[in-house]
Amino acid sequence: MNDRGAFITIEGIDGAGKTTCMSMVAECIVAAGIGLVQTREPGGTPLGEDLRTLLLGHRDEGMFSDAELLLMFAARAEHLAVRILPALDVGDWVLCDRFTDSTYAYQGAGRGVSEARIAALESWVQGDLCPNLTLLMDLPVTLGLERAGKRSAPDRFEHDAQAFFERVREGYLRIAREQPQRVRVVNAARPLDEVRAEITHLIDDFIEIRRHGAA
Repeated sequence: MNDRGAFITIEGIDGAGKTTCMSMVAECIVAAGIGLVQTREPGGTPLGEDLRTLLLGHRDEGMFSDAELLLMFAARAEHLAVRILPALDVGDWVLCDRFTDSTYAYQGAGRGVSEARIAALESWVQGDLCPNLTLLMDLPVTLGLERAGKRSAPDRFEHDAQAFFERVREGYLRIAREQPQRVRVVNAARPLDEVRAEITHLIDDFIEIRRHGAA
């Protein structure tokens, strides 16, 4: 197996089942005897969690899109320095609920922030770091919002209109089309046992590839 740990991210619109997917992926990795760090964005560190509260709050007054973008990358910079990179450097795997794909989908496709601006911050904060594997949990927006509504009170992003989430979903799918070697699209609208079977297959295959030094 490669000396450096693998970086796996879980993406998708609200209500797509990322939390459930995280549990399934973690189960496969731990069963393979691999050290694992589970985390989330925005968040993952004390500072990141404080910034998460700011980002997901402000339901009524909103937030300027550039301020939102900069807070996202501020949390990410701390997350990388304090948690993600140290774990990868000692050979642990990192499983993260959302990463920079979310920024391109939500702030880029959803809010209309230019991709060039996002890419500049990505290069500054991340350098050449990119997830080794991303599972995109995909489902129709109406179903995702229905599930999210049953789960908890809506955060600031969930208050946005359906058209916003349609743009976000298309932003994710465009990333998947452009980077098929990294991003695997999982149909999250199916029954849970079918979703579990596909995720288990994808992760088991990825583990075998890493063990043979090909990723």
